[in-house]
Amino acid sequence: MRIGIDLGGTKIEAIALDRDGAELLRRRVPTPPGDYAGALRAIANLVAFLEAQIGRRGTVGVAAPGAISARTGLLKNSNSTALNGEPLDRDLAAILGRPIRLENDANCFALSEAIDGAAAGAGVVFGVILGTGVGGGLVVGGRIIAGRNAIAGEWGHNPLPWARDDERPGAPCYCGKSGCIETFLSGAGPARDYLARAGRRMSAYEIALAAASGDPHAGDCLSLYRDRLARGLAALINVIDPDAIVLGGGLSNIASIYEGLPALAARHVFSDGVDTPIVRAVHGDSSGVRGAAWLWPAPR
Repeated sequence: MRIGIDLGGTKIEAIALDRDGAELLRRRVPTPPGDYAGALRAIANLVAFLEAQIGRRGTVGVAAPGAISARTGLLKNSNSTALNGEPLDRDLAAILGRPIRLENDANCFALSEAIDGAAAGAGVVFGVILGTGVGGGLVVGGRIIAGRNAIAGEWGHNPLPWARDDERPGAPCYCGKSGCIETFLSGAGPARDYLARAGRRMSAYEIALAAASGDPHAGDCLSLYRDRLARGLAALINVIDPDAIVLGGGLSNIASIYEGLPALAARHVFSDGVDTPIVRAVHGDSSGVRGAAWLWPAPR
């Protein structure tokens, strides 16, 4: 049995899969806000619950925001800042009494979709998270490519490609820079654009509903979002040229962002033709937790 844990900013989800990937049991609890020790206890309780209910001990894989630094052995680059600077993998192994495998949550998302999701069978898969942050993960031949510095796939903290004058220098990002892709393509991006146009605050989801109802400001915001997303994905295709790009996160559920997206991206790709599939995740917000479980091979 494989157990996967998705340690998110607002919820911690646990899943148990059998050797073939079928779901046995799932459970979610709120993430204790700003409480590192509380998060460790919550994860331990979830694992204990799954194992007691199923009657088997499992391997444990964890999807976490950020990555373990090769230099310090501590978590870095997490937007859940209470985790930064902590030996998360070692503390979890100690509290669970077994080895664990920990990977960035976007890497786990990409792995899940590459194994049995929207990109099943594709050789090179780039998974994109569009939510409160913007992340990415790269999977080649069914294996996560984390990179020498454990930051492969962090496209959200590069500048917006082909930025226009009115897009520079861009909004400040939590990473300390300005104009990162994340500031444009996370949920805060269209919300900020709508406020500037209409003088009212709306979430990205509300903007999508308003656009469908004919609100011209909302429609403009979604068109601009789609154009920026296309530019960001075109830069990825120019560097990686993946067999498939899979979109996940809350904003990936807005159907209108896919309209004409491949053609928009193709305008910026250095090729005489582009047929890269850009598809929505099959497993939705469960891809991260499923990918965490897949970090371990099937038990014998």
